[in-house]
Amino acid sequence: METPENNEPYYGDEPWNGVNSWATFISRPWWEGQYQDLDYRHEPFNDQEMLTTWRSLGYTGRMTGDMYDMRQPEPEFVKHWRQVIPMDHWSWSLYRMMPGDVLPAHRDTYENFRRIYRVQPGQTIRRYIVFLEPWKSGHYFEIQGRPLVGWLAGAAVFWYNDTEHAAANLGSEPRYTLQITGVVDENLPIFILDKDGSYPKSQ
Repeated sequence: METPENNEPYYGDEPWNGVNSWATFISRPWWEGQYQDLDYRHEPFNDQEMLTTWRSLGYTGRMTGDMYDMRQPEPEFVKHWRQVIPMDHWSWSLYRMMPGDVLPAHRDTYENFRRIYRVQPGQTIRRYIVFLEPWKSGHYFEIQGRPLVGWLAGAAVFWYNDTEHAAANLGSEPRYTLQITGVVDENLPIFILDKDGSYPKSQ
């Protein structure tokens, strides 16, 4: 994954121009060990048509991973991300992919998110994936056909609306990420971080 020189964060002070559908940034982790022992639960992928397509292509394993989400108590470290990423209808989930879990290329529909928050046609949805641990062998992410590996803990990728992406764990250890979703407009920054890459404690 591309990161700024010397792993210094850069700042999301330029609004989305409607052209680039995804980008990356990196933060300084403040969550060590706070995400591993939560009550993760597996739920089937919610697009049955897409599941049927994947099965027809030969995928036989477990699709998606395990989730810990807003139906459960919000971890303290997640609350700090509300200061980093300003959006309307801010929502989160923690995601654990066990060895062998795959999520083939797909486009998010945000069906539940749109229903719960009554998102209107034309509103822009932005989704972030934060890698909570350094990259490990076999851990994989892809966006618009571009593979991303070798990330640092705190690296993040974000995209707009239905940008195609995929994920997999072909390794031997769990893969942990934080997913953040919300509605944005052109006046909202992409993220806000202190100069050392940590969350803005002054806010």
